[in-house]
Amino acid sequence: MKINLKLAGIVSVLIIVVILSAKMNFSMLAAQAEEKYSDLQNFSKVLNLVQQYYVEEVDSKKLIYGAIKGMLHELDPHTNFLPPEIFKDFETETSGEFGGLGIEISVQNNVLTIISPIEDTPAWEAGIKPGDKIIAVDGNSTKGLSLVEASQFMRGKKGSKTTLTIVREGHDEPFDVAITRGNVKIKSVKPTDLEDGYHYVKITSFIENTSHDLEKALDDAQKKKIKGLIIDLRRNPGGLLDQAVKVSDLFITDGVIVSTIGRDTKNKEVAMASKRSKFTDFPLIVLVNEYSASASEIVAGALQDNHRAIVMGQRSFGKGSVQSVIKLGDGSGLKLTVARYYTPSGRSIQAEGITPDIEVEEVDTDAFAKAIIKSKSTREKDMAGHLLSEKEKTEKKRDSKYLSAKEANLTAWWKETSSKKEELKSPKEKLLGADYQVYQAYNYLKAWKLMNGIKANDKAPERTSSL
Repeated sequence: MKINLKLAGIVSVLIIVVILSAKMNFSMLAAQAEEKYSDLQNFSKVLNLVQQYYVEEVDSKKLIYGAIKGMLHELDPHTNFLPPEIFKDFETETSGEFGGLGIEISVQNNVLTIISPIEDTPAWEAGIKPGDKIIAVDGNSTKGLSLVEASQFMRGKKGSKTTLTIVREGHDEPFDVAITRGNVKIKSVKPTDLEDGYHYVKITSFIENTSHDLEKALDDAQKKKIKGLIIDLRRNPGGLLDQAVKVSDLFITDGVIVSTIGRDTKNKEVAMASKRSKFTDFPLIVLVNEYSASASEIVAGALQDNHRAIVMGQRSFGKGSVQSVIKLGDGSGLKLTVARYYTPSGRSIQAEGITPDIEVEEVDTDAFAKAIIKSKSTREKDMAGHLLSEKEKTEKKRDSKYLSAKEANLTAWWKETSSKKEELKSPKEKLLGADYQVYQAYNYLKAWKLMNGIKANDKAPERTSSL
């Protein structure tokens, strides 16, 4: 039998290379393991020295928990250690009801900052605003606190009070806000009928039942056919990833909703539309601002990149990291950042946020109302004795019970009439009159429908004129 010596030599060289490579890898792993072991030896030595010689007796668990917190402090602010009592509270927060103040917080430039107060919670009712910086809780400084430690500071029994010392833009000095803790029951979906087939839905956060409640609200609206929808994600701090995916899936027929990529860039998880979308045949506008974070950014990015919605407002917060929560043996937990979110087009949300298609700044409602130039011209309806329109006839009947001629006191009559007229405003009138960004979104929504109608006719509608 002949042996190909040349081939045998090549094989021998390859075997030697593989062996050398394996030895080098083993040596590197051994060096890394030795370095870790050396570091752990230092930790163990310090722990033993403290336990034996510290001036007072110490709690070993407290020391170890403190060491873990210190280790995680070197990572991003969303990676935290949750002691058993905090982890237990954390598990209840996504169910939609929990005790506390009702705020979403973050650490920005080493300062504890409010991302958003949750609507209809104690913090919301106390006047806490997005962007407020908390520099003290009950007189204790928040400097250097992690998110978990700050949360622990602010927790307490229902009915108990806490005082937050706030720094707010536009205020020269810090000021105190007293808040009474209560049960925070979140209603995450708040619909408003804008009449004539147009609808508005405010999503305050993404909790267990958000997609179900949104679908139900839209099913009810669809009974009379939806002509257009505004989804308001402003001041929405985020929540559950699966709910963000399910909400997006209600409007997208196919394609990517969101991708997550961890340390291993080859290991990419992709959430796809399920092709069961129910709400695809009407215009959609999504409102965001600088306090729209996490899950709300995923929804805005998914609808924007899939060309399903126009995003309006201001650039969002930019919280695009994925946290995995791991329960540990003693009832404590680890909230660990494991990946980044990417929109369907591959944009990273982290520290960038979602840039709106149409930027609309937030405007103070009172200032905007004062800035409008009131017309002094006379129209047909201003002429005495003019024929009433159908709308005027309806309004006259509606207001007649308040405009009784029997009321002798003119001042009292006017005050009562004014207050009654305010009460008689429809939900649409109250919303559009109090929120400039929603008002603009509503105008764009109606214009979108109108322009599509003109485009479908292939020619501009005929105009009539009279001389």
